[in-house]
Amino acid sequence: MLASRHGARLKPEKGAVAETAVVRSAGKVLVLAVPHTYMNDSGMAVRVLARRYVGEDASRIVILHDELDLEPGVVRLKEGGGIAGHNGLRSIGQHLHTRDFIRVRIGVGKPAGRAAGVDHVLSRPGRKEREVLDIARETAADAVEVLVSDGVVAAMNRFNCRT
Repeated sequence: MLASRHGARLKPEKGAVAETAVVRSAGKVLVLAVPHTYMNDSGMAVRVLARRYVGEDASRIVILHDELDLEPGVVRLKEGGGIAGHNGLRSIGQHLHTRDFIRVRIGVGKPAGRAAGVDHVLSRPGRKEREVLDIARETAADAVEVLVSDGVVAAMNRFNCRT
């Protein structure tokens, strides 16, 4: 979505196990990436791209991910911290040797009853939930742009408020 907003297309990046697009937002260069690995191995792609584009400063990395602990459609930002059992975040933390990256958390809600979280996030959402998640994707893209233009504190103040 961010690539599209800036007239770019994601393309395979040699040696990165990911598709990337380089765009400018608020006068800054952004490298957008979608790993081609399984989510549980996404740290491999992030590590390569981090070395190539940001060096050791993990605070310049923004990861957008699903979040079981948030209601569907809720978007929140977070700096560092725990991973709440998210295997993709675990992989990224292990490969970067830090959890100091910024996260844009997109709520998908907890599964009903005793259903496994993995089955919940891999299942196809119903029509109503898809509509909510489509709005959340737009909001998450907005959050990244505010983060880039105004900084993490301003983005957190704007997007982490209760509505």
